[in-house]
Amino acid sequence: MSQVEQLLREIQAEVRNTRSMTGRVALGPRVFEAIATVPRHEFVPDTARDHAYCNRPLSIGDGQTISQPYIVALMTDLLDPEPGDIILEVGTGSGYQAAVLSRVVQKVYSIEVLESLSTRAQEILRRLGYDNVECDVGDGYHGWPAKAPFDGILVTAAAPSIPPALVDQLKPGGRLVIPVGEPHGHQELLVVTKDDAGTTAVTKALDVAFVPLTRAAPRG
Repeated sequence: MSQVEQLLREIQAEVRNTRSMTGRVALGPRVFEAIATVPRHEFVPDTARDHAYCNRPLSIGDGQTISQPYIVALMTDLLDPEPGDIILEVGTGSGYQAAVLSRVVQKVYSIEVLESLSTRAQEILRRLGYDNVECDVGDGYHGWPAKAPFDGILVTAAAPSIPPALVDQLKPGGRLVIPVGEPHGHQELLVVTKDDAGTTAVTKALDVAFVPLTRAAPRG
């Protein structure tokens, strides 16, 4: 059995084991195919390549991590992505989550506050041909107003609360998937839905542990 096949089995098992909390008994087939085909080893540092297909987060430098593959799969699935969707990702990081999203939606806009990470991720995404991902450097708390509204928004680091700007930039019928909580404290993966009247509802999917969502340094 290959490393990728073993990883896929572990993800499927974890999805089943957490179904009572997440409401997901299995990944959607398009999400599962994306996880199966995006080469995670391309998005990790050379020193971590031997562990690229382990079902756990890995350091990518600058105090940041590439998320556990199960979490990437689950968060993507919780968006209920459709092929024509326009998605905002807050926290480009390694670029891996953006690459997975790009296989299941029409367009991914990804914003990252750390320029060094954004530059590295853009180089990888470009080299691998993920040409429906557009990246920018900025403070993800503010979203990406020029490209809004979005069918879905996915946040890859924990915010202390749900940023109002992200809710505002979500289309009616859209979903925001975001970990919320304090660094080294209790964190929850939340799903925010917005109905046609603009009313929002929040449900908890899972207890999680993410690095904190970094803010841009104040000017002046």
